[in-house]
Amino acid sequence: MKTKGFTLLELVIVIGILAVLGAISVLVLNPAQLFAQARDTTRIEDLGVLRNALALYVSTISSPDLDGPGAKDCATMCFVQLAGELSANCGGRHSGVRVTTVDADRTVDGTGWIPVNLSSISGGAPLSVLPVDPTNDITYFYSYACDNTAKTYELEANMESTRYANGGTDDKEINTKDGGDDDFKLEVGTDPGLNL
Repeated sequence: MKTKGFTLLELVIVIGILAVLGAISVLVLNPAQLFAQARDTTRIEDLGVLRNALALYVSTISSPDLDGPGAKDCATMCFVQLAGELSANCGGRHSGVRVTTVDADRTVDGTGWIPVNLSSISGGAPLSVLPVDPTNDITYFYSYACDNTAKTYELEANMESTRYANGGTDDKEINTKDGGDDDFKLEVGTDPGLNL
């Protein structure tokens, strides 16, 4: 009795077809862009959560302090959570001449990288920790600037994927979408024109 099996030539042809299909799927799906889009989605969600937490703070605290205790001053500073060093204006993100204040702390009690005491909200802080950018390097990081007199604030992030960056199919950075003053950053907040 003779058993049937695959010949070596048939196996080589099948392996070749699978290799071609695998290469095509990698080119079509572009995993690097899919990961970049996932990080951008996190950035969009994080800035929305921060905006909502700050809005709750400003609307429920009788005398909100957007630049925190001590020598911190919204008029002259911008705030980031980043391991690296940045130039003035949070790496060119904010208007005017602002000193970059880098803080690795993620606490919500006013000592974190956003110097607002969110834990003073009745019912407690809406966040357990302050979020940070998924990449968190000198190109991709979150920044915060405020006007403590007007009680307005601005949060910014840089989009990474070709989908969400300026000119992409779902552009989140252009001013007509986010209302800001920088076409190459996602800007959210309450400052008119988002030009802090």
